[in-house]
Amino acid sequence: MHLLICGGTGCSASKSQEIADNLKITLKDKGLENEVQVILTGCFGFCEKGPIVKIMPDNTFYTEVKPEDAREIIEEHVIKGRKVTRLLYSDPENDQRVADSKHMGFYKKQMRIALRNCGFIDPQNIEEYIGEDGYAALAKCLGEMTPEQVINEIKLSGLRGRGGGGFPTGLKWEIASKNHADQKYVVCNADEGDPGAFMDRSILEGDPHSVLEAMTINGYAIGATKGLIYIRAEYPLAIQRLLTAIDQSREYGLLGEDILGSGFNFDIELRYGAGAFVCGEETALIHSMEGKRGEPTFKPPFPAQSGYNNKPTNVNNVETYANVPIIINKGAAWFSSIGTEKSKGTKVFALAGQINNVGLIEVPMGITLREVIYEIGGGIKGGKEFKAVQTGGPSGGCLTKKHLDTPIDYDNLIAAGSMMGSGGMVVMDETSCMVAIAKFYLEFTVEESCGKCSPCRIGNKRLYEILEKITKGNGTMEDLDNLRNLAGVIKDTALCGLGQTSPNPVLSTIDNFYDEYVEHIKDKKCRAGVCKSLMRYIIDPEQCVGCTACARNCPVNAIKGEKKLPHLINQELCIKCGACIERCKFGAISIQ
Repeated sequence: MHLLICGGTGCSASKSQEIADNLKITLKDKGLENEVQVILTGCFGFCEKGPIVKIMPDNTFYTEVKPEDAREIIEEHVIKGRKVTRLLYSDPENDQRVADSKHMGFYKKQMRIALRNCGFIDPQNIEEYIGEDGYAALAKCLGEMTPEQVINEIKLSGLRGRGGGGFPTGLKWEIASKNHADQKYVVCNADEGDPGAFMDRSILEGDPHSVLEAMTINGYAIGATKGLIYIRAEYPLAIQRLLTAIDQSREYGLLGEDILGSGFNFDIELRYGAGAFVCGEETALIHSMEGKRGEPTFKPPFPAQSGYNNKPTNVNNVETYANVPIIINKGAAWFSSIGTEKSKGTKVFALAGQINNVGLIEVPMGITLREVIYEIGGGIKGGKEFKAVQTGGPSGGCLTKKHLDTPIDYDNLIAAGSMMGSGGMVVMDETSCMVAIAKFYLEFTVEESCGKCSPCRIGNKRLYEILEKITKGNGTMEDLDNLRNLAGVIKDTALCGLGQTSPNPVLSTIDNFYDEYVEHIKDKKCRAGVCKSLMRYIIDPEQCVGCTACARNCPVNAIKGEKKLPHLINQELCIKCGACIERCKFGAISIQ
């Protein structure tokens, strides 16, 4: 029997290591330490219900487990064979307890390819990876396929880059292979910077060997002997598991010289980033690895022609690489049978925001937003109305109810005014102000701009200032024209993808929520009650009993009135802190 405990960053923060330790202690107390194995895995995906403990082989799925639950799991389930009912997942539709994850709405429509091993194996044990066909693809490539055949298989699969651009992976490998040099490099982009995104981190934490194997295959295909993983230093768990995996691979002869007796040499090392969003762009990433300022450069030349140390360099992100071994093992035809005509395979998304089932999901290309949000995501929290979903992070756009039946793939999302991006998906409800959302993403972009080109450095700052003006109630209708015009200039003239896509949140919110912008400008009103400068706290004289609680707790003495008589708020003094609403027991204060 195996007890699998989610050991990703999220569950680790909720004491999953302590759960594992308590399980081991209890097993030892019962004399079962040699019969039952406790394994700390990667992310199961269902972050909303973590920490998770999964019992194998009966596939019992326990949610929201606490360290103090460990003894009961051992005594009841392991020893007596009785499920701990209170820890089973409760289906919100019928309040029934579900023991098997296959019957949970969260997992029913998922298809795990890139995440195939996450939550199922010990990421720090290479033998468990090998037991799941790990390194079989590398052996097949080195023993049965030429580099040209490997590249052709990736091309036929239709795999496109999962880092945001969606460039055909096989074609990128082919270009790098045709550029001859005495040294070539393979780079893994693990600089995941989108707000709310944790796809790549979870793969590295849960299945690091899949990335190492794929990079080695990439090296063989293009004629490179050196691999570099550029990972942000804020990912300590992923870094630790990668370093362990690299050491194990070298020990097993799967990295280093003469891999599997083939005569092929390839090794991998890490390079650490400081968390700059712009370093997700491949030329900025390469400069950062070289010890230079992380700034993009004009293309061409592309990295495949002149990249790291001015040598041909192939750059793919973590999720892209995670697909490679299974494509080699199962064949291009198998992979290309999944998804849509131009977007093959699956896509991993970090589902976040005002949604019931926050978590990491992997779905076939072509699934609709409605299926993701309502069937996998379980709908909107608190029964509120769905308002928008931001796909593609700061580079993407806000999609609305009219887009819910849009099939998710590269081309459809772009046509709808957004983009796939690396896979962040932030869901918003009726309490979200779309002007403020646009401002939030612009603030992020302004902060993360490298400052090299004027359109991004200055243009985005001007965009942000206009949005700030509107949210403070000082905007004009002319500002909307200025937003659109300036956004168009930035998209057309910025140097790299960060600047070229930065206006997307502004343009998509104007297109889809134009009336909210007009309300902010003409009516000086924020319907969501988010923009403080447009909020007015009002006391209803019919509800106010004159208890003076609001006046006594107002930090700026903006509330006046006699005891047992209705009070008034001086709007000039009010700082909209909300202390009065919190203290009022009679519901007499509202926001207008």
